[in-house]
Amino acid sequence: MTHIDPATSTDDVRDQKRGRSKGVRLFIRDIVLIFLAAIIISVGIKAFLIRSFYIPSESMQDTLEVNDRIIVNELVPKLVPVQRGDIVVFKDPGGWLPAAPPVHQNGFVAGVDWVLSIVGLSAPDSNDHLIKRVIGLPGDKVACCNAFGQMTVNGVPLDEKQYLKLPAGVTKVAGNDFSVTVPKNSLWVMGDNRYNSADSRLNTDTPSKGFVPMDDVVGRAFVITWPASHWTWLDNYPNVFGGVGAAQ
Repeated sequence: MTHIDPATSTDDVRDQKRGRSKGVRLFIRDIVLIFLAAIIISVGIKAFLIRSFYIPSESMQDTLEVNDRIIVNELVPKLVPVQRGDIVVFKDPGGWLPAAPPVHQNGFVAGVDWVLSIVGLSAPDSNDHLIKRVIGLPGDKVACCNAFGQMTVNGVPLDEKQYLKLPAGVTKVAGNDFSVTVPKNSLWVMGDNRYNSADSRLNTDTPSKGFVPMDDVVGRAFVITWPASHWTWLDNYPNVFGGVGAAQ
C-alpha cells in the first residue's frame, strides 16, 4: 500500500495554484499589451494614413447618403496629388458652416467616443468638416454654364450625368452662372446634389471666396464602409475629366 505524505500533497496543490495564478496574470498582461499596441497602431494609422468620417448632409447624394460612413486617404494631398473628380474632406475654410453649439458629454460618454474615434468607429468631428467633389485644380478656369447647361473647365465641357443629382426636368448643372480662376494651392469644389449643396459657388462671399485652401484638405474619400448595403469604392470619374488639359 502506497503512503502519500500529506505535506508533499499540500505543497503540490499550492504550486499548482501558483502556476495557474501566474498563468492568469500573464494572460491578462498579454491582453493589455495587445490592446495598447492596437491603440498605438490605430492612432498612427489615423494620424498619417486614414480616417473615418460620416456624412451629415444631403449635399453629395446620390453618391453619398446621410449617415454613410467613409474612409479617407490622408496621403492626399500631402504625398499624393489631388485630381479633378476626387471626393475630398476638408476643414471649414471659414464661414462655410453655421456656428454649431458646443456638444456637452459626460466623462464616460466622452471617453467611449474618444476610444471609438481612435479605432475608426466614431467620427466626432464630422460636423466640423465638409465633403465635396473637386472640379477645379490650381490655375483652372471653371465656368458655368454653356449653351447646353454644362460646366466647363479650361474651356472643355464636362458631361457629369454619371454622378450628378439634379431636380426633375432640370438640365443646367448649376443654378447660377459663374466664371472663376482657381488660385494657387486651392481647389474649386461642388456637391453632386448640385441644387442642394452649399459648395464653392455659394461661398464666394466668405474669406476664402469659395475656394478651398489645399492646407485645409484632410484627404480623399475612397470607400463607403457603412452601412454594409452601401459598400462601394468611390470613383473620381477620369472619363469625365480626361479631356481637360492642364491649366494655362
